Amino acid sequence: MSKPIVAIVGRPNVGKSMLFNKLIGKRLSIVEDTPGVTRDRIYGETDWNGRPFTLIDTGGIEPRTDNQILAFMRDQAQIAIENATVIIFLTDIKTGLTASDQEVAGMLLRSGKPIVLAVNKMDSTGAVNPDFYEFYNLGLGDPIAVSAVHGHGTGDLLDACVQYFPPEEEEEEEDDAIKVAVIGKPNAGKSSLVNQILGEERVIVSDVAGTTRDAIDSRFTNDQGSFVFIDTAGLRRKSKVEEDIERYSVLRATMAIERSDVCLIMIDATEGVTEQDTKVAGLAHEAGKASIIVVNKWDLVEKDDKTMDKMRQEIRNGLAFMTYAPILFISAKTGQRVNRLFELIDYVSNQASTRITTGMLNNVLEDAQTRVQPPTDKGRRLKIYYMTQVGIRPPHFVIFCNDVRLFHFSYQRYLENCIRNTFGLEGTPIVLSIRQKGDREV
Repeated sequence: MSKPIVAIVGRPNVGKSMLFNKLIGKRLSIVEDTPGVTRDRIYGETDWNGRPFTLIDTGGIEPRTDNQILAFMRDQAQIAIENATVIIFLTDIKTGLTASDQEVAGMLLRSGKPIVLAVNKMDSTGAVNPDFYEFYNLGLGDPIAVSAVHGHGTGDLLDACVQYFPPEEEEEEEDDAIKVAVIGKPNAGKSSLVNQILGEERVIVSDVAGTTRDAIDSRFTNDQGSFVFIDTAGLRRKSKVEEDIERYSVLRATMAIERSDVCLIMIDATEGVTEQDTKVAGLAHEAGKASIIVVNKWDLVEKDDKTMDKMRQEIRNGLAFMTYAPILFISAKTGQRVNRLFELIDYVSNQASTRITTGMLNNVLEDAQTRVQPPTDKGRRLKIYYMTQVGIRPPHFVIFCNDVRLFHFSYQRYLENCIRNTFGLEGTPIVLSIRQKGDREV
């Protein structure tokens, strides 16, 4: 079952990002420490009293007379509202109740979603500021006084949110279908591919980049099995007007990736690997998802006997952190090689679910250490005791040693390659965790 989603909504400068960071428990940076990934983070995973949930930090909503700006403001608010399980409506005691607050409250009430009203910047303890009581006029029930700076009232706020979460015992029916997220920059051919597979115009196709805003699920069954294709909004370059909308397209793509088993990373063959492609692939890699790099519009490329090899090398160079992902050249428009996708999807999905016995892993480990000795530092040698698998999707291995400081990154990479050479694991990332003897495995 997917995690509940809590969206923080309100006017600009009421302290939404500050509250977001306080509830997440850390300051989320724009730059991620993952190869090829630089993106805005407006969502985070956290929990309260054992209930995990996703928290969304939204852009400020302020109705303007400029219709275009107003439209974009409403769009971004609407996206957050539609996805949210519960909404935190954040206001500001220092500016007091404003006409904009009234308008936002009306928008939220019309959504029918549960709303928790919070009044921020209640930084001092003791007597309550009399202005606090005017927020009752919004008709949203009892406001909760909070201080995003100091953390006052955040426990009460989260208690109120959790009340609206669905019961934990509610489980979705087991579905054998492989969930496939189709991701990529706008106009790479994501919707065209889904339409080609379904054999009908299920998804709107347009030459205008960014036509698909929402993630759309389409079920498809053939001899290879059952599949659910999730067509996502493309990730596009930022511009002044569209910057906030872009942040939401990243969020929606990320949510689609999180509930998928396999990601199809669509590359436009006529453009090659772009910075946007690197960003999209980084999202899937970071999420630990099995992935296939799908080079679309291959019918539009002038080819000779070396064209495919050159393109393959370009992709390997551009997506160097994803060398494990197979590459398939297709044309969504003509249907060229599209049928081969199903076999490949099934294959990488199975690879990501591979379980390897501890005995077999340690045979590989012993052989690897015989061929390349573990590193030393100032006369002290790294000793590796054993390795075991603790998870799948992606395969997760824990290695126990005498000193984690001696376990150089290059030797980790070497062991990962040894595992891949022995067991395949094509199409899936691998997670290696290093522990000192005596530490817990998980």
